[in-house]
Amino acid sequence: MDGRILIVDDDAAVRAALERTLSGEGLTVETVSDAFQALDLMDQRPQDAVLLDLKMPGMDGLGLLDNLRRRGLEIPVVILTGHGDDFTSRQCLEAGATAFLTKPPDRSELLLAVKGAVAQGRVARELESSDDLPALLGTSVALDRLREEIARVAPSRATVLVLGESGTGKELVARRLHRLSDRARRPMIRVNCAAIPEELIESELFGHEKGSFTGAHRRQIGKFIQADGGTIFLDEVGDMSLKTQAKVLRVLQDGEVEPIGAGRPLTVDVRVIAATNKDLDDEVAGGRFREDLYYRLAVIVLTTPPLRDHPEDIPELVKHFTATYCQEYNRRPKTWSTRALKKLQGLHWPGNVRELKNVVERAVIMELQDTIDSVDLPQRGQPASAADDLLSITNLAEFQRASERAYIHHHLELNRWNVAATARAIDTPRSNLYKKLQTYGLKREGDES
Repeated sequence: MDGRILIVDDDAAVRAALERTLSGEGLTVETVSDAFQALDLMDQRPQDAVLLDLKMPGMDGLGLLDNLRRRGLEIPVVILTGHGDDFTSRQCLEAGATAFLTKPPDRSELLLAVKGAVAQGRVARELESSDDLPALLGTSVALDRLREEIARVAPSRATVLVLGESGTGKELVARRLHRLSDRARRPMIRVNCAAIPEELIESELFGHEKGSFTGAHRRQIGKFIQADGGTIFLDEVGDMSLKTQAKVLRVLQDGEVEPIGAGRPLTVDVRVIAATNKDLDDEVAGGRFREDLYYRLAVIVLTTPPLRDHPEDIPELVKHFTATYCQEYNRRPKTWSTRALKKLQGLHWPGNVRELKNVVERAVIMELQDTIDSVDLPQRGQPASAADDLLSITNLAEFQRASERAYIHHHLELNRWNVAATARAIDTPRSNLYKKLQTYGLKREGDES
């Protein structure tokens, strides 16, 4: 992978061994023997991350970490020390270290921690050097209002709940909130609560200690700790179990996270942005979502409008997506006829902007002419007979099953039965989609099996 990392260790043999390992992974590595050299070098050349020893003459590792923070340098730091214990580990993490490893490190554990820190640092540097905001394309009244609300809310520390149908850009709203806040130089960590198995989500969110449960072969830093000083985006929060909801509530109330097996909480400073396409009022009424957590999350509520409510933005969206995919697939620039754009504006778009994006991508790939006309577009929308079939069902469970089957079939057709592309389009793990295909007996017409 690309990226720059600085190794700070007073042991020349350790520096050499680490440099060989990390440069072999494609990283640009620089090494120094003490903290003062590290500060001088970072004044000259920016680094994406630091791999830091604790016990050094002069200024020790914690002193360097504190110095970096006081200078406003929020560079990710991985601690690697031969003097590790639980107290020191907590001390380093509370001081802002991204990860804590002991010598000699397990190679895979080292690479995982370093690559994560470098990736986090690169994002922070790119944000620092760029004035660009995640774009909410469109000039409609609905999007103007949403942009104004984001601008008012972003500078505050308030928790935000983003509501809206699938494919309306809830994550884009979260990214814009983070970028306009005073936390923009710190990480924004995304967690898809629907994609993580129930038995793993607590470990993902809060972390765990090595040996704390069967299969915990290494220590894991939780997402809340990774997001310390920044933002955590809890996508599909409505799918979170009641047990996990209780722990998230504790973070919001007390600012404390307790990794599994740690026995002691860690203090974190994290802004929470949550999103869901579920009706949380119904979820609370049905006992599936904690009322106290709902009110903690819904300090500020923003709603992303469905595409059918602002069709006047479709031409601008189409133009943007077309230019993007023409460049990505090395196609000549393409335009859309007035007739084609009007046809797009007249469709219902149950998958919203994500669905429109898929249609544009396919048109750019398949259309040979420079102008895309309405006759080249796939037929969209569910036939009335299919809707009538659904409405004729009197059992709610059967209705939900039939609706899900129709929705999945619809997106499989849209993506030409490419399972990977369909899984991305409906924001579900590929393994889950394969299970649904088997459950509903879905297969392309003409397939043998």
